[in-house]
Amino acid sequence: MSEIVYPQEQGEPVVVNLGNPYVAAVLAWLIPGAGHFYQLRFAKGLLFMLCVLVTYFVGLGLGHGRVVYASNRPNDFRWQYPLFQIHCGAVALPALVQAYKTKDGDDPYFVLCERYPAKYSEADLSLKRIEEDNKPAVMPKNTLKDGFMAPPPGIADPAHQDVLARWHFDYKHFFEMGTLYTMIAGVLNLLAVYDAFCGPAILTADQRERLESKKKGQDQI
Repeated sequence: MSEIVYPQEQGEPVVVNLGNPYVAAVLAWLIPGAGHFYQLRFAKGLLFMLCVLVTYFVGLGLGHGRVVYASNRPNDFRWQYPLFQIHCGAVALPALVQAYKTKDGDDPYFVLCERYPAKYSEADLSLKRIEEDNKPAVMPKNTLKDGFMAPPPGIADPAHQDVLARWHFDYKHFFEMGTLYTMIAGVLNLLAVYDAFCGPAILTADQRERLESKKKGQDQI
């Protein structure tokens, strides 16, 4: 067990029990706030949990469940995911499952819809039904399955209107805003992990005295 003692000018020193910092850090990364609950720091744990998860799910909602996905395909390396979004913990891990499931072109596990025709790069992707010889419109055959937290189906081809381009067209600035929100949530959870591992940043009396002395010296100059 690990604890930090912060001496105070008056009264009893502040003691923060961190438990096992490594366990706390893993829990904090996996579930925002869980590391602080493990340390019995419930107020801060609840604060981190609300800030991270609300920011994450608002962003995910703005992007209709499509702004969080993992991809290292040519012309579609999703750098936002490994650098930021994955640090939201378990709520971002389905993207890894979907990336693994679809890496060979298979259909995703969690299908949102079958929206895109097989020849999506040669046709208007907004086409949802096909008219044939004055017959009732039918859904196109061999559609590309669009999945929750899955990479854009089909080949990423900047020279044509691929599926990723269609997402940007459909959701306008909401796609970028959703991406930004989920990235910010990841950064916030990294701060939570750091706090769970190292403890709170409390200014002790000695530190305050050194800062004041340094400030006085600068003022005299």
